[in-house]
Amino acid sequence: MADQADPKSQTPNSQSGDNRPALALHVPEPKFRPGDKADFSDIDIGEPGAVPRPDENADPGDMRDLAYGLVRVLGDDNKAHGPWDPKLDPETLRTMLGHMALTRAFDERMFRGQRQGKTSFYMKCTGEEATSIASSMALASDDMVFPSYRQQGILIARGYSLLEMINQIYSNKGDKLKGRQLPIMYSSREHSFFSISGNLATQTPQAVGWAMASAIKGDSRIAATWVGEGSTAEGDFHSACTFAAVYNAPVILNVINNQWAISSFSGFAGAERTTFAARALGYGLAGLRVDGNDALACYAAQRWAANRARANQGPTLIEYFTYRAEGHSTSDDPSGYRSAQEREEWPLGDPVKRLKDHLIAIGEWDEERQEKMDREAAERVKKTTKEAEKNGILGHGLHHPFHTMFEDVFEELPWHLQEQAEQATHERITKFGKERPFG
Repeated sequence: MADQADPKSQTPNSQSGDNRPALALHVPEPKFRPGDKADFSDIDIGEPGAVPRPDENADPGDMRDLAYGLVRVLGDDNKAHGPWDPKLDPETLRTMLGHMALTRAFDERMFRGQRQGKTSFYMKCTGEEATSIASSMALASDDMVFPSYRQQGILIARGYSLLEMINQIYSNKGDKLKGRQLPIMYSSREHSFFSISGNLATQTPQAVGWAMASAIKGDSRIAATWVGEGSTAEGDFHSACTFAAVYNAPVILNVINNQWAISSFSGFAGAERTTFAARALGYGLAGLRVDGNDALACYAAQRWAANRARANQGPTLIEYFTYRAEGHSTSDDPSGYRSAQEREEWPLGDPVKRLKDHLIAIGEWDEERQEKMDREAAERVKKTTKEAEKNGILGHGLHHPFHTMFEDVFEELPWHLQEQAEQATHERITKFGKERPFG
């Protein structure tokens, strides 16, 4: 009979004398904290034009390297390089730049309005404009988009009314959503813009489900969704990837890796181990990693994925490698958790400046026209804001009537809610002499 080990020798751990090394928990830590000098020299951004562009019908298994490289088009000379150059005409590029300038002007005015107490909340997308504007311009206007809360540029690019956006932010009597959504959580069926939700990553399975329905109907419309890199740690995101892969859904999963999720850096979502584009590989999805501050690269990648989806070649996961230049929201102060120099040291620059410089480099733009564009954008937003303020701002009472809280849920209001609505309205009339807005 073979010798048997002493059972007692199998049970002790390192705390009771075992000679095995003690386990240690790894807690991700950002490279730079407040007071540190930021240095991103370790990031390999590659050369513009160096990443190959596979056929849109290629098998995901044949493009693994694209999940680890970085699709870039614009070089240090401000010219377009390589196979991913979408070769857009100058007028399209100027239109794209105009949308980006208007979005930035809109962000500045709304941020100021929040600081003045005109609204309770706002979120800027400074530094990330290309990930929404350039990419959405590569889609058809009726393709359904399922955004997160930093894609206001999509609405602006699709021609949505600035007045309606500001009314929603102010939650005033002109707000089509009747004050039921947190400011900046827009919705527009007419612009194929699905309602924004504050619950992280819920839009991803919704986008996949919508795309599956479009395929079932034999339609030609595809879906695209945007999610932050931190939200890819949510279960909903992984459910979306599973369904997208299993049913070959015509959907694009856009992951905006802006390095920070509120005050926790991307390492808590897995960035220390691999890229976010690499998450596509385990599901059998096509995966691209793209310079998110290069408007031409963003457009090219989205167009590639859209063509692939329309050809029934399935879903694509795109990681846009970018940087959140401002705080997470008006409720956040990034100086408390990251280096003050990070924005300036970010190696991929500013998307608006890079597109402007490209147009200048090809002889289709100049600084004088840029100054005029910025000025006109700021004036347009200012004028529209004044108009929206006539419908009310936070705390001034110009909100939707109280009875509207009972509307738009049931096609026919149940008797018990009808009774509550009448009672509540009667009590408010008795108290105030007339029905006053709720609040």
